[in-house]
Amino acid sequence: MTVSLSHPALSAEDPELAALIADEEQLQSDTLRMIPSENYVSQAVLEATGTVLTNKYSEGYPGRRYYEGQQNIDRVELLAVERAKTVFGAEHANVQPYSGSPANLAVYLAFAEPGDTVMGMSLPMGGHLTHGWGVSATGTWFRGVQYGVRADTGLTDFDEVRELAVKERPKIIFCGGTAVPRTIDFAAFAEIAREVDAVLVADIAHIAGLVAGGAHPSPFPHADVVSTTTHKTLRGPRGAMLLSHESKAKALDKAVFPGLQGGPHNHTTAAIAVALHEATQPSFRDYAHSVVANAKALAESLLEHGFELVSGGTDNHLILMDLTRNGVPGKVAAKALDRAGIVVNYNTVPFDPRKPFDPSGIRIGTPSLTSRGLGTDQMPLVAQWIDRGVAAAGNGDEDALAKIRAEVRDVMAAHPAPGLPTG
Repeated sequence: MTVSLSHPALSAEDPELAALIADEEQLQSDTLRMIPSENYVSQAVLEATGTVLTNKYSEGYPGRRYYEGQQNIDRVELLAVERAKTVFGAEHANVQPYSGSPANLAVYLAFAEPGDTVMGMSLPMGGHLTHGWGVSATGTWFRGVQYGVRADTGLTDFDEVRELAVKERPKIIFCGGTAVPRTIDFAAFAEIAREVDAVLVADIAHIAGLVAGGAHPSPFPHADVVSTTTHKTLRGPRGAMLLSHESKAKALDKAVFPGLQGGPHNHTTAAIAVALHEATQPSFRDYAHSVVANAKALAESLLEHGFELVSGGTDNHLILMDLTRNGVPGKVAAKALDRAGIVVNYNTVPFDPRKPFDPSGIRIGTPSLTSRGLGTDQMPLVAQWIDRGVAAAGNGDEDALAKIRAEVRDVMAAHPAPGLPTG
């Protein structure tokens, strides 16, 4: 049983769990992690997440708590709030949502009534469950209508967005999603939202780090509300934030607490503050632009290998690959690549004829490999690995997958991951 020397108390108290964590540390160290919603956090973020702040209960907001002993907690939360406002240019920030889905639920609670019409990108077209999709609570409690992308370009069809909005008069319009490889035109969405008097919510969970680093346009001043997770490209802990104009602040705060949550997770708030501090550093700006440069270079190399990419490429951190003409289902390819040490997720593509649990595509991204210091010079090699891995998946060549796995391990060893133990 492998036990991590980085966690001596845990190893002594619960060696079984310590061994599982050590195994995960090893897995994250020697694989090429390409799921676009994953990343590596710094040692500082990890340390903040594991502090005595987890001992505290703090229902309410700074200066208005339902518990005593909040002198330090208030300062921690206010620090995170001020940093969030600075990084994103927001008038108001709430850093208490537990994750992205509760953050989006708070938006509904603040600005809509059960049964109201809400609008978002269709899940199979790249949207998120919480944007009114039927199997989500948001599609059960509200009347969800969805827009999509053009079949010929893979880009958002703004004619459809406007026609649908004018016809359905939604209370809330979401822009953004979970598999959107192109720049989000916040201004175009805002114009449509104003026309139908809807609250525009920009869900930037995937691209928050790119926005913070100046590698993607900001949703402000176009969006009324901005929802985001704090991990992914932002490289923080697993939490969320709601950012808004001051006019929306009171409704959002009331929706988060007491509307949906009890006490905030103070250790997570502290780690969010650390990540936001890191996001103000020049090195973070370099990282954000490198994420995009790597994704574009990787897309170009994949196209050279004959792969079909949704929308023909990427403007951000994410690439959506349609493997239909490769004759390999996305799920088969993803599992084979995993055995080759390349971690991706299988994903539906627009107008996918296959079922969501067995789709035609895979979704890949460059945040994690960029955090490890890989650059555009390495992207042709990554594309070659993916090409060989998909081919091996198609013909069941496990030896080829094992060879890729060894090559990946060697390259990863030369690029240590932030926050992971060394030696």
